[in-house]
Amino acid sequence: MLTRFLPSGRRSFSTLSEQEVLALAISSEEDDMRIYRAYADGLRDAFPDSAAIFDGMVEEENSHRARLIELHKKRFGEEIPLLRREHVRGYYERKPDWLVRPLPLDKTRAMAEQMERQAERFYRAAAARTQDADTRKLLGDLAYAESKHTALAIRLGEENVPSDVRERESETERKQFLLTYIQPGLAGLMDGSISTLAPIFAAAFATGDTWNTFLIGLSASIGAGISMGFTEAAHDDGVLTGRGSPLKRGLASGIMTTVGGLGHALPYLIPDFKTATTIAIAVVFVELWAITWIQNRFMETPWGRAIFQVVLGGSLVLAAGILIGVA
Repeated sequence: MLTRFLPSGRRSFSTLSEQEVLALAISSEEDDMRIYRAYADGLRDAFPDSAAIFDGMVEEENSHRARLIELHKKRFGEEIPLLRREHVRGYYERKPDWLVRPLPLDKTRAMAEQMERQAERFYRAAAARTQDADTRKLLGDLAYAESKHTALAIRLGEENVPSDVRERESETERKQFLLTYIQPGLAGLMDGSISTLAPIFAAAFATGDTWNTFLIGLSASIGAGISMGFTEAAHDDGVLTGRGSPLKRGLASGIMTTVGGLGHALPYLIPDFKTATTIAIAVVFVELWAITWIQNRFMETPWGRAIFQVVLGGSLVLAAGILIGVA
């Protein structure tokens, strides 16, 4: 009996009886309640006002569940069949986004809106299949209610998240993004771009061999990326500083470090030494200006200071590498 509910033999929605449709609706409302509660709990510390929106959604879903259970008791009795989303072929699924911490505010609201649209489509399809007047009315009412949940979220947002609070929450989320991705990524890009200049150009001018120079640049870039990634992930777990997941920060730092070094190592795949070196030096200045722009755009570093720190510093390291190579 239960084998027909296994993933390899899921039921088609069109084969469900009216009792099974009600059972599926009840379990779906229960799942959505848990998800909205998880959203609320995940946002409560950083975004308490937005968490209140999802507390309201939990109450709304709970009222839907209660109405469905009452109808099931009236028509089919106390025993509700065990039927869940994963038992029905083609039924919408919920990705476990609510397990992510910290929860991204805008994505959370977008996911909730998507959930309501999916629920509305389900109730409209279910209502079209039933012949019982009470069941059809309730499913139609729930479809209408789900379609209005976007308006409910707006109304709850107006009550719980006034414009000044929303701006404060958006600023908090922006700062979290900077701490988790931009800051470690920028540090990695600076380290990869600048720290590899001296060994790559020293090897280039010392050997005049483009292939060996590329291998040195490749090894220096990957080694620096691994080192920076592990250092970023290991030195701060993010609990006290609030800088976010160490894995995300480590990946951002490690990947950008590697990219920064590879930028001026890849031109040495060109066999002609003069051409490869000319392109590599041009790439270096592009990298340095990109770092300067990121500092100004995201870290609000004044242009003058950013240019002095990055372009001047990078140029000195580049010159040192060339001088050592030709010595």
